[in-house]
Amino acid sequence: MMAELSTETLPPTAFSLDYKAFNNDTGCPGIRAPNGTILSITLIICLLGLVGNGIVIWFLGFCMKRNPFTVYVLNLAVADTGYLLCSVAHRTTSIVRYLFCGDPEFLDIWFAVLYVWTYNTSLYILTAISTERCVSVHFPIWYRCRRPRHLSATISALLWALPILLFCSMSIFCLLFFNEFCANSLLCIFILNVLIFSPIMVLSSLILSIKVQRSSQRRPPGKLYVVILLTVLFFLLFTLPHSVAFFLSDLHIIKPTPIVYTLSCASSSINPFIYFLVGSYGKRRFRGSLKLSLRRVFEEQRDSGEDKDPRHSTDPIETVV
Repeated sequence: MMAELSTETLPPTAFSLDYKAFNNDTGCPGIRAPNGTILSITLIICLLGLVGNGIVIWFLGFCMKRNPFTVYVLNLAVADTGYLLCSVAHRTTSIVRYLFCGDPEFLDIWFAVLYVWTYNTSLYILTAISTERCVSVHFPIWYRCRRPRHLSATISALLWALPILLFCSMSIFCLLFFNEFCANSLLCIFILNVLIFSPIMVLSSLILSIKVQRSSQRRPPGKLYVVILLTVLFFLLFTLPHSVAFFLSDLHIIKPTPIVYTLSCASSSINPFIYFLVGSYGKRRFRGSLKLSLRRVFEEQRDSGEDKDPRHSTDPIETVV
């Protein structure tokens, strides 16, 4: 069943730097200087992203009181960490295969599964973040009075499970219909992301940006809104080339370049730096520790009472999935 998922149908994030692209005349893989440079840059980006996301997970998971927004951010950081760990592991195994001329195809399959799972989960959670903030801005009374207490944790759990269900369904169809369906199996997931989740994220972010622009005429926009808009913006800038390359690669039009993969890793690495820069910026200068910067961003909505639930005297603490 799994063997039907050939490397040609796997996303470019998993194989744009595959060791087979570096074969020399002897038949064994050999990394040339340009691609080796990109590989090194990619690994550095991944390691920086792992450190940043690890700090976010530590502070939001153990050092700060959780609110509906931080539950989403915590799950987003976990998904990005999983993607970056998979990236580092895949790059490392590619180097090992280059040295020993090995070809364990099952590793490619498992890396593809992990890539699809963590990448899609990040997209879905980011869509949920922008959508919920948009709803809270335009329907504040309904949001404060009717929002279920553990909605963020419930939605996060469902969004983690959705890519798994999609992949299991895809595998079943591959088993039943073989190449008739497997040839376009990952394309179905791509269409779901592009035609459903991405438009929702873009539309809600656009509405939110208009709201922020109008409110900025009366007072400076909250750091929370700036973080959401910047996160969505960089996600689209860094992953749009990846998505387009994946679509064209699945149609056998072009072969993705290593830079596309590097950009996708940058997308999973940049969020912690956005949190720190936005949280530390005040009165035209950067100040404060990392923990204090994160508090300025993630505790802003609680301090302002923006998302307080009037049914409870204290802020609800949601659990992370």
